[in-house]
Amino acid sequence: MFNPLSLIAGHKNYLGVDIGTTSIKIVELSSSKERPILKNYGILESYGHLERLNNAIQTSTLKMLDKETADLLIMLVKQLNLKTVDAVASLPSFTAFMAPLEMPIMSPQETIQAMQYQARQFVPLPISEVTLDWTPVGEYTNEKGNKMQRFFLISVPNEQIRKYQRIFKAAGLNLIALEVESLSLARILTSGDPTLTLIADIGARSTAILVAKNGVLKGSGQTDFASSSLTQAISGGLSINIRRAEELKKQRGLMGSGGEYELSTLMLPFLDVIISEVKRVRDDYEKTYKEKIERVILSGGGANLLGIEKYVSDAFGLPTAKANPFSKIVYPPQAAPLISELGPPFSVALGLGIRQFL
Repeated sequence: MFNPLSLIAGHKNYLGVDIGTTSIKIVELSSSKERPILKNYGILESYGHLERLNNAIQTSTLKMLDKETADLLIMLVKQLNLKTVDAVASLPSFTAFMAPLEMPIMSPQETIQAMQYQARQFVPLPISEVTLDWTPVGEYTNEKGNKMQRFFLISVPNEQIRKYQRIFKAAGLNLIALEVESLSLARILTSGDPTLTLIADIGARSTAILVAKNGVLKGSGQTDFASSSLTQAISGGLSINIRRAEELKKQRGLMGSGGEYELSTLMLPFLDVIISEVKRVRDDYEKTYKEKIERVILSGGGANLLGIEKYVSDAFGLPTAKANPFSKIVYPPQAAPLISELGPPFSVALGLGIRQFL
């Protein structure tokens, strides 16, 4: 797993910090004999991106301003009164280059050498400017009877890593690991479950798409169409303020009737684009690996859109559900009424947080 820093042994509390395109989410987890315990959580959202597309914490152009992001992180940390400073942070999928690789089974040293060679063929930046890692996907026997192994090669620009280190240092946090969000989602949503799962993580500004089972990432994709695309469609179609459009989207979703039915007709073309990209990832995976996807899980804030589960289920002909990452966490009883709504947007943060306990 991607980890440019050394882990600190012996600590019992960890933070999962998900710096998204328009929000920062933090969970604080503590170890226990059975499942990790939720000690604290919080979210700080920025709505400026609704009015101005460039006004986001970070974008797919890798823009993330150190001071502004650190200030937001400091603000959230102060509000939460955390009991630890040791943090595992997410890297958005669009900040990393990921490529599936297959090679004969070989020794660990030979695998390292082979990965270094393969990276020069696939990574779009000079190897000296990136940090490389790889995660195993599985083993199989090809048509010739040769035993093969599958990996995801992951490369992250060194400048991106240094940027995170500066931000977390400014916020008074100890960054012990960085991880691409797809790995965190695969872990929290499919660990211990052999069901081959298609996950669509619908954020504000981008949608990460992955295939996973048993906590292992097996395929991935990404599109810039996301939740804010639906808000913009409502705003433009009804000629209303963007904030009002966001409120209507959250209140009615795809469930509007009568005069409100127009909300659905405005959003569906953009939701269909997202679904088309998710289908493309599914089709590519099934064609390449001859395995059938068995279900769909929706995560990210966009998964809370009313009516989206049925719409996606009908589109795929597969069981579809909102992410429930809290099923692997012990949480206070008073949080129970909020879990269904909190689960999808906090999936990445929780996946980061439980990393140290597995």
